[in-house]
Formats: sequence, structure tokens, C-alpha cells
Amino acid sequence: MTKPILAAILSCSGTELTDDEKRLFATANPLGISLFMRNIKNGFQLKTLIKEIKEVIGRDNVIIAVDEEGGRVTRLKPVTKHQYASAQLLAKTDIRYSRMHANLIAHDLKRYGINVNYSPVIDKKTKQQNAVLFGRCFSANPKKIVNYAKTIADTYINSGLCPCIKHIPGHLATSLDPHLNIISTDISLDKIKREIEYIKNFAEYPLIMTSHIILKALDNKNPVTMSEKCIKELLHGYLGLKGLLISDAIDMHALKGSIIDRAENSWKAGMDIICYCSGIYEDMFNICNLKRFMSENALIKFANIEKIIHNNKKDIDILHTKQLYQTEFEGKLEINYMYDATEVLNQMLKTGRK
Repeated sequence: MTKPILAAILSCSGTELTDDEKRLFATANPLGISLFMRNIKNGFQLKTLIKEIKEVIGRDNVIIAVDEEGGRVTRLKPVTKHQYASAQLLAKTDIRYSRMHANLIAHDLKRYGINVNYSPVIDKKTKQQNAVLFGRCFSANPKKIVNYAKTIADTYINSGLCPCIKHIPGHLATSLDPHLNIISTDISLDKIKREIEYIKNFAEYPLIMTSHIILKALDNKNPVTMSEKCIKELLHGYLGLKGLLISDAIDMHALKGSIIDRAENSWKAGMDIICYCSGIYEDMFNICNLKRFMSENALIKFANIEKIIHNNKKDIDILHTKQLYQTEFEGKLEINYMYDATEVLNQMLKTGRK
């Protein structure tokens, strides 16, 4: 009998699994694990950790995911020793450099056993730019967002790496960081629909990540991740999204309640998968203890992701691609963005700060 898969992507605390983590992952059978800079020391260690995770969970379709967008959001820099262009920078160049960008990142991730990238970001760039999105948006122009984001996502898919389209329905013109604050907007439903209509172009992609924004016009209490109304009427209804729906990290301060409450309320609202990123054993134990497994519908959606991650298509000429890419972006990549919200939140949790 096939063991049910926990409807969650969890995380781990360090550069190797603890004995507690091994027992928990082996028993709970999570869909996968997200990795962060705290989990990455060097190439050998990273390969060893990923191999260990897959062996402990014991499936050939375990998701190993990272945020490797380029620019300010990078996880593999300690290993690759180089930096990739941000979405904002890519959008200033010919579209072929976005294909190169995706091919190079796919090559880097796959060589270590990573099969999902939480990218691309399709939020609109706004005049009142949210601090957490600085440099991460392609454009304010929907057509340009669609063109560049689809190019990157399609290249990942062709390379055997599953993209994750994020953040749906966006952060709109909010200015606060959802890692640290509750975010909301009171703009009308008609305006929301006009602002996000371009997202319909991503309806067929296999993996979709929600944002934690409260859309008061639809649900003045619950963020999208925890709102059945928003998920049913806006994400599935208006936007027609068909992919596996995964929450942004439920440990962000944009969500209220205990980790158990956040997980339960997200599942009840209609999320296929919840994502937990802080690597705190007690939290993960409590999530696993809820025994919320993937539904039949979620498993059907997941099958589309499996097809991608089991694609063993050979890489392109990486050396030549790297040379062209580096020539184009020479002197433009070493930007000190100062702020990586996920790592800031991780450090706060690590030191016990609220």
C-alpha cells in the first residue's frame, strides 16, 4: 500500500539532518523540503544533505526546493560563487538573456539534486514599491511581465526544473513586508481584477504560490492563503489557475495564530500544500501531527510536476552560455541589496525575537 504524502513542504535546521528530523521526515512523508542559506555550506555538503533527505523520506519524487531568483534572492551563492541578474535587470535586456539565465540556474540547481525553484516572481512593479519586492519585479507593464516570466518558467520546464509562479494575486501596491507585518488593501474588487488580469496567462503552470495579502473587497478578515472565498472565486474562478496551490511560508508574520492554526486554516481554505520554512522542530512536529495528506485532486496536479522533475533532458552548452551571460552583465551584478527578508525572519526566529 502506498504511503500517503503529507500536504506540506517542510524545512530543516542546519547543514545536515538531526536525528529528530530524520525520524519525523521518515514517518510523516512530507511532499518535500525547502532549503535556505542556513542549510548550504559547500557543494559536497549540499549534495550529501539532499541525498540524505531523499533517502530518509524514501520517494523518487521528493521535492527539493529553493528560492534562486537572481539579484537579492539567492540561496546557492555560497556554492556557485557567482551572482545572477535580478528580474529588474533582466527586463532591461534582450529576452534571450532570460533564457540563458534560466538555463544556467537550472544547471546549477539540478547538479545538486534540487528540482523546484520558487521562481519567477510575477508581481507588478509599483510606484510605492514594497521593500520586499525591490529588484524582484520585471516591470509595471503586464505584457512585459508575461513575456519575461513565461520565458524563464518555460526554460526551467524544458530543463527538467519545475518553476513556481509567485506571488498570486500579488502584493498590489502595499508597502509593508509580509515576512514581518500583516498586509492588506481596500481597493475595489473591480480594480483588483483589472490589476491582476494578466495572471490568467499563467493558469496552466504546474505550481502556484499565494501571497498573504488581505483583499478587503472579498474577505476583510483572512489573507488569501487562508480565505476560501479568495481561493475559490478569485484564484480558481476569475484567474482559472489549475496548478498545485502552495502557500508562501506560513511562518511569516502576515498570518495570525499558532503554526497549527495557520496550517489548518490554509488547508481548509483550499490550499493544496502549505510551506513551512523556519526549520523549528516543534513546529514541524505539530504540522506533521495534523496528518493532513494530499487529496486525490492535489495528487493529480502533482503528477504534472513529476513529469517535469523526471525529465532528464541534457543541458545546453553551459560554458558558452555562461560566457555570453557574464559578458552582458559584467560589472552589473555585484549589487549589495542589504536586505533578504527570508533570512531576516530566520535570524529573528533563531534569536527568539518576535
